[in-house]
Amino acid sequence: MALFHLSRLNQKRWSLFTRHRRGFWSLWIFIALTVLSWLAPVIANDRPILASYKGELLFPTLVDYPEAKFGGFLAQTDYRNPLNTDEIAANGWLIWPPIRYSYDTVNLELPRPAPSPPAFKLTREEVCAKYPQGGADPQCVAGNMNWLGTDDQGRDVVARLIWGFRLSVTFGLILALLSSIIGVAAGAVQGYFGGWTDLLFQRFIDIWSSMPTLYLLIILSAFITPNFWLLLLILVLFSWTSLVGVVRAEFLRARNFEYVRAAKALGLSDTKIMIKHLLPNAVVSTITFLPFIVSASVTTLTALDFLGFGLPPGSPSLGELLAQGKNNLQAPWLGITGFLVTSVMLTLLVFIGEAVRDALDPRKTFT
Repeated sequence: MALFHLSRLNQKRWSLFTRHRRGFWSLWIFIALTVLSWLAPVIANDRPILASYKGELLFPTLVDYPEAKFGGFLAQTDYRNPLNTDEIAANGWLIWPPIRYSYDTVNLELPRPAPSPPAFKLTREEVCAKYPQGGADPQCVAGNMNWLGTDDQGRDVVARLIWGFRLSVTFGLILALLSSIIGVAAGAVQGYFGGWTDLLFQRFIDIWSSMPTLYLLIILSAFITPNFWLLLLILVLFSWTSLVGVVRAEFLRARNFEYVRAAKALGLSDTKIMIKHLLPNAVVSTITFLPFIVSASVTTLTALDFLGFGLPPGSPSLGELLAQGKNNLQAPWLGITGFLVTSVMLTLLVFIGEAVRDALDPRKTFT
């Protein structure tokens, strides 16, 4: 029904997009994977999703409950400790995530030294039968299902993949959005006013884009430890130039059109003309580049983490998993899973970008 509220031009664009089967299905697969990754706290976590203790409803994934609440003495409850889980189960119930590991959970009861290969323990009885202490062993409570093995620190690879996908996609989307806003604004000012404004901006962009971003990050990492927001800020400062040329060309082309001159004659301000009359034309070309900008942003973050200049150690990162695969050739599941997840993500984004480009191509839209 939403299609009937679109203009005829946008209906044709949407029809062209849906005909591009590879890009259309890539969009839905990417959306599904992104939504699942954003639900990582309820899919892969070492805390119960929901619990009931002595009639009180608890939300361990959202609230840090002290262990004193369950008869212990620590400031934070370890839900993998069988003493705590048995106490909660005896006075209520627990609902666990499908994967009982978070991205930073270390499995202390591995069958082999880390990195350990994939292991499947399907039932509680199968796990507890291997240990004479029975229910006192943490594996009897939390299980030992490392479907894709563990990394060199004993952390579950599946959990780190889900959380790493979430972090990479979120980082890429935010970076693409902020870079696009700054780039579109700069290109609009250049193209609309032209003259000395355009000339000075172009020389500034030439100098700014020639600065070595990687070397600057290496220098900064020697003084401070980059976190998510600091790394995002640094990359935004150097990635906004990607859209300036496209938007500038659109504004240079359209600023002398008759309807723009008529708007000026009617007394409309430059800001209103730029936003209401010229920006919609530039947005079409901008949207075409967005999937590729997201892909480039994810690639940049993965490369920085692979080289050790990205997020802090311990963060769920696809690049860090690839680096572990390089350093642990005897554990091929690390490099293979990291490569497959990264390549699938980037391939989906490229396919989406191709479909968007074809849908917005004026040669196909106006024929």
